[in-house]
Amino acid sequence: MSPPADSAFKRESGTARILGSGTSGIAELLVFHPVDTVAKRLMSNRGHASASSLNTIIFKQAAQAPIHQKFLSLFPGLGYAAGYKVAQRVYKFGGQPYFRDLIDKNGGDWFRSTFGKKTGGMLMHATAGSLTGIGEVVLLPLDVLKIKMQTNPDAVRGRNFFRLITDEGIGSLYRGWGWTMARNAPGSFALFGGSAVTKEYLFKLSDYSKATWGQNFVASIAGAVASITVAAPLDVVKTRIQNAHFHSDVSGVTIIRDMVRQEGLRSFFKGLTPKILVVGPKLVFSYTLAQSLIPFFGKYV
Repeated sequence: MSPPADSAFKRESGTARILGSGTSGIAELLVFHPVDTVAKRLMSNRGHASASSLNTIIFKQAAQAPIHQKFLSLFPGLGYAAGYKVAQRVYKFGGQPYFRDLIDKNGGDWFRSTFGKKTGGMLMHATAGSLTGIGEVVLLPLDVLKIKMQTNPDAVRGRNFFRLITDEGIGSLYRGWGWTMARNAPGSFALFGGSAVTKEYLFKLSDYSKATWGQNFVASIAGAVASITVAAPLDVVKTRIQNAHFHSDVSGVTIIRDMVRQEGLRSFFKGLTPKILVVGPKLVFSYTLAQSLIPFFGKYV
């Protein structure tokens, strides 16, 4: 997200980053939450998804309802999703540049002397993204509740966030934290690294902040598709851990073993197609909006 630290660029204030990225997260949520729900429900489906069963898999209890009710059924857990998505975007859009600067300050010389200025800069960019992704685990409770509302609403129906913590314990909301970190580390590395490689080699940019909208569009597509594909297998495992009932003690290893035996290796890529189909416009939308709003807010705060 941030340009290489050794180039001249304007640093917006932390407030501007929060306002810009937060607004981006809200807008992204309203537009793309239904598609995310569809992807999560496909990933959680343990049976064979045929044309005749897709209606029930995607719309669940609203499968036979009128079209407008079907559409509204794709917005479960919107409150949890809003909290998670806004916090995630603020953290990711605003946090990655700080990690990038921290790495450059403490290990930039090593990266550049070991890998060269260009490759070292891209690797710092990608590594900062990876660290940012690992840190997202602190937001896991909101992600868990969002996924449960999308795929297993009976587990949380009638209980607010604080009641869930009291009833189930904070530990249950961090179920799958190790798998989440294992998914986020390579996924975020590929996201920011793929974007950096595209801008560096395809568009010959040394200052990534000078990329045009079209260049950001292409770079975002490349990074996002790489990220989603790399993280897909562990994303399916993480989703199945999180959408189980709160008191379920099934481990990720058990889920992987059962998936291989019962569903085959292709099951690790369930839901990948809709995620890839939406990842382009979704990431371009949020990236472009954030990059436009952060400088705008930077004029005033």
